[in-house]
Amino acid sequence: MINFTPGPSQLYFTVSDHIKKALKEGVPSLSHRSKEFEKLYDSAVSGLHELLGLPADYFIVFTGSATEIWERSLQNLVSDRSLHFVNGAFSKRYFEIATQLDKRPSKIEAKAGEGFASASIDSSYELIALTHNETSTGVSLSLPFINSFKGKQSESLVIVDAVSSLPHVDLDFSKIDSAFFSIQKGFGLPAGLGVWMANERCLAKAKQLASKKGAIGSYHSLPSLYSFYTKRQTPETPNVLAIYLLGKVVEDLLRRGIHTIRKETTYKAVLLYKTLEDHPLIKPFVSNASDRSETVIVADCGNHTKALTEFLTVRGFAPGEGYGEFKERHLRFANFPAHSKEQYECLADALQSFEGH
Repeated sequence: MINFTPGPSQLYFTVSDHIKKALKEGVPSLSHRSKEFEKLYDSAVSGLHELLGLPADYFIVFTGSATEIWERSLQNLVSDRSLHFVNGAFSKRYFEIATQLDKRPSKIEAKAGEGFASASIDSSYELIALTHNETSTGVSLSLPFINSFKGKQSESLVIVDAVSSLPHVDLDFSKIDSAFFSIQKGFGLPAGLGVWMANERCLAKAKQLASKKGAIGSYHSLPSLYSFYTKRQTPETPNVLAIYLLGKVVEDLLRRGIHTIRKETTYKAVLLYKTLEDHPLIKPFVSNASDRSETVIVADCGNHTKALTEFLTVRGFAPGEGYGEFKERHLRFANFPAHSKEQYECLADALQSFEGH
């Protein structure tokens, strides 16, 4: 069965071999204070710097999940004003967490299935939170839109939720201050690790808040995480196996080449969107082509969702079900490096043959 759910998604094809090697070498029982752990941490960090083109002033720390990073980023980077661009369930959840933490957040909201063409905002926000790829609806923010805030709002920190778009999206990290993802999507790994990338401006902000208010979190405050990062360690016993596997898969992706990966992802996305556009019964949910995600493709199936799911399942394809209010109408298809061009071509052929029984 080929897993097209947006997360946890299809495992990268090398993962099983890496797990076998890790078990043989005793990686899961390594002490997080050992030299061996420091080496595998450094391997994951240096590999990600190379793969994603991170500037030298960016550091990388690990959490339990990307969901945790929503909370930690707000605790560490916001005193009482954040701005959230909301156009789906996950960007909305980021905003809701800011509300629960009493950060006095504001939001600019678009309809589900739509993006943001431009935005005129004031300069009083400490943090501008952008969800590059809204996993619930398959909407992707354009890179010019993401890059537009740095010049206009020089004092505001800009953070990008890239949970379901990295490593495909080619972010300009000089135009933002932080980004994060979880490993069970585009990196094709088992769930259980969040990856938080931030620059020195974020660290300075967290230290400033700590000196004024104190309450920015405990062992997973950004200064604490950074302090251990400099030693290639973590504050607590982490998911050692996940960090090891991340480093190994990043090595695999580097050998494959990030430009090749991005080119193949775009090819697969174009193929599936064309298939949906030409189909008499199912269509792309996102109508504006410039707003469409290349890594989470959402089909509006109308009243054919159940029949199409069964049709695909018996042919060896496991689509992701719709999210939230769209559960009964949508199917979501992940398009990650773990999904080959051949698998996508077979998926497109299967969709073309669906007649809605």
